[in-house]
Parts: sequence; C-alpha cells; structure tokens
Amino acid sequence: MHPLLRFTLDLFGSNMPLAPVQKAPVAIDKREKTPPPTRPPRLRAPVSAPGSESSKGLFPANFHHPQANRQAHLGEVLVAYAFKRAQRRSIGFSVGPLGLAVRAPKWTPLHAVDAALQDKAAWILRKLHETSTRHAQQEAQVIDWRDGASMLYLGQPITLHLDPEQGFGAAAAQLIAVDAHGQGATPSASMRLHIGLTHSASAEQIRDAVQAWLMRQARALFQQRLEHFAPQLNVQWKKLSLSSARTRWGSARADGSIRLNWRLLHFEMRLIDYVVVHELSHLREMNHSPRFWGALAQVLPDYAALRRELKSKIAPHWG
Repeated sequence: MHPLLRFTLDLFGSNMPLAPVQKAPVAIDKREKTPPPTRPPRLRAPVSAPGSESSKGLFPANFHHPQANRQAHLGEVLVAYAFKRAQRRSIGFSVGPLGLAVRAPKWTPLHAVDAALQDKAAWILRKLHETSTRHAQQEAQVIDWRDGASMLYLGQPITLHLDPEQGFGAAAAQLIAVDAHGQGATPSASMRLHIGLTHSASAEQIRDAVQAWLMRQARALFQQRLEHFAPQLNVQWKKLSLSSARTRWGSARADGSIRLNWRLLHFEMRLIDYVVVHELSHLREMNHSPRFWGALAQVLPDYAALRRELKSKIAPHWG
C-alpha cells in the first residue's frame, strides 16, 4: 500500500543563550525552481530587499519565536529563532505560526548557519510576513457563537438563529430562506440557520450544534461530488472520512480511502470541487507528477486558478 498522500495549503540541537546580533549584508537568493509545464506555479508575493525604501513598513520591527535561542539581523529586521542540532545533512529552515525554526547538522559551525540565514533572508522574511498576516486574518475571523451571528456557508453568509420552537429536535438545525418580511424563499431572501436551542444556550452549545449540522452537510455533499467526478477520472473511491485539520484540506490512499475537511463548506462550490477532484486524481497518480496534474486538468482545465484561489482563502477560526 502506498503511504498516505497529503494535500496541504502552503503554510507552514544544543540550546544556548541568544547569540549576539550580527549585522551582515543580505544576499537575496532569486533562484527558483521552474515547475513542470502542467503544474501550477507556486504563489509568490513580491518582496523587496530588506532595508530598501519599498520594503519599509512591509515587515514588523522583529520576529521572535517563543522557543528562540539564537537571533540574527536580516537586513533591518531582527529575527529570533529556535535553533536545534539534528541528524541531517544540510541546514533546514521552516516558518510556522510560532516563527522561524532552524535545524543544522551537528558538525556545522555556527558561522555557516549565520551565512545560510543571510543567503535565504529574502525568503525567510517573506514567509514570516505571510504567516504573520495570515494568522492575524484567522484571528479576525473568529466566529461569535451567539444568536444573530453570521458565518459563511458555501461562500455565502448565513445567520445563526436560536429557535427552540422548531420541530426538528433539540440541538438540531435547519437552513431556511427568509426575506425581510419573514416570508419564505424569494429572490431577495437571506439564509438563516435555525438551531433548536434556547436563548440561554452557551457559546459552546451553539458551536457544537452548528458543527454537527455542518458535518452532516459535508458528508452528504462530499459523497455526491465524489460520485459525480469519479467516473470522469475512471477511478473508484471506497471510503469517505471527514477531517478537522487546520492546514490540510484532503488526502487520499491507494486503497480508495478519501479524507476531506468539513471546513471546506465555508468556501464556494468550485473550490470544494477542486479538492474533491484533486484527491480523486491521486487514485490514478499517487504523487504530484506531471501526469497527476494532467489527469486533474482533464476534469478541471482551470485547476491552476482554483488552486491559487484556495491557497488565498482563510477558513473561519472555530476556537
């Protein structure tokens, strides 16, 4: 059996006291690998050289990893990072929500680590900025679990409405179209999610009821889209599972098991379809080779634009 193939968004040893800050000129590495013709290019944000006029105001004054044990000036930006020795052959950099982490072979001298940091300064600062911005956007989208709050469903806003008088059962929910006069579906109607809870319900109770409803919708919708697209790719899926991962929208196994993130239901149908087709394409090619992207293009010719759009999306934070 092939190992689990993961489809992710492009996020992302002896300890010692903080090393003295060393200023050094930044050598911007502009070398980038060119992807295969059928594979979409990686989404890159334009970055000015640190310290240039156009970069002023783009980056914060510094970045500090909570487990930082070394630091360096990258241009005019102070970066405190978590450094660790490891059994590896080269110096590695990773940027996540906490900041920059650097791992280096045990035999690598510290001045070589400092030089590598300067060599990759532009990439590091860009990723730190992107990650910091994305984290702030996620925090700004925290859902307020109360009567009258709003959230996105299939790309459209719906209003949460506590309605214990409905006959669909305690803590159950139903999506209803209502216009400004309280009537049913009309061209100007808005969507309200009626939840079978009293107005004294806690935020946790409301969140759990909405999540249960959303997961039911996700399972039914994902199954329908899998059944729609599988014949077009000439593949068979065997099992559907729901995921709650924060940074992975889906995955596929060679045995036909598909795993999809129920949080996708916050997004438009075209993005849900992209993830579904992406994972089904893995049942033909268990990799991201040109043949994989070619199979995906047969069903979704505009997959590159959809992929970029999905990478730019931020799902609401559920707390």
